[in-house]
Amino acid sequence: MHLLVRPNVNGVAIETYGFEYIGFRNRQLAAGESVQEDTGEYELAIVVLGGICSVDSSAGKWSAIGQRADVFKGLPYTLYLPIQTRFTLTAEGPCDLAFCYCKADRAFPARLMTPDDVEVEIRGGGNATRQINHIIKPDFPADRLMVVEVYTPSGNWSSYPPHKHDVHNPPGEVDLEEIYYYHVSDPAGYAIQKVYTADRCIDQTMTVRHGDLVQVPEGYHPVVAAHGYDVYYLNVLAGSARSMAASDDPTYAWVRATWREKDPRLPLVK
Repeated sequence: MHLLVRPNVNGVAIETYGFEYIGFRNRQLAAGESVQEDTGEYELAIVVLGGICSVDSSAGKWSAIGQRADVFKGLPYTLYLPIQTRFTLTAEGPCDLAFCYCKADRAFPARLMTPDDVEVEIRGGGNATRQINHIIKPDFPADRLMVVEVYTPSGNWSSYPPHKHDVHNPPGEVDLEEIYYYHVSDPAGYAIQKVYTADRCIDQTMTVRHGDLVQVPEGYHPVVAAHGYDVYYLNVLAGSARSMAASDDPTYAWVRATWREKDPRLPLVK
């Protein structure tokens, strides 16, 4: 199974990558261009990666959504739409959008999250410090979908110690599907991501560049940003419970006790 893929920009179909619940599309629209869609059996979070757009839907109408030029220039605007929602999205200028889908059984109210609604967390320590932007948290009124942004400064590790969430054993761990969708501060930059299981049935090490996506069906999945380049990734998750509980790889869990201070470069984006 090839875990590293490049999403089909502006493709007509939701890309599910074989997952049971989650799907993803990247839409890059010119000024004035529109997208019409019905969410059907999916709940949907539209994360504005860059640009400004407006949405007219059967669940409400929102104008001038977004403010950042790209993910490295501000906190996100995100529109949550429930199942069975018809909508038209129109780009007010050039737009880069992440459509994060999740199969759902229950309908919840549509909601626009602005930068003021985003909880920013500085997680980890030393050169494993990173910034987490919590967008759709486990306590958000949705059926299954969860969404976060993560910023990893140049040379730092992220999703570290390596952790997994592929067993339903709450409260310590729940079984979640996950994708990592990447942007890099410069097109020449890259990250390295590893996905592996304890028995090494999966053991892949990938060079990830701007616009790439990594699937995490199971196993541990650490990331490191190449020196000189800041790395962003958008996580879309769903599974056996509305929780992000995970367990560390016991081989590397000891590093938590060595962290004494946070990387002063963070937060990268305010």
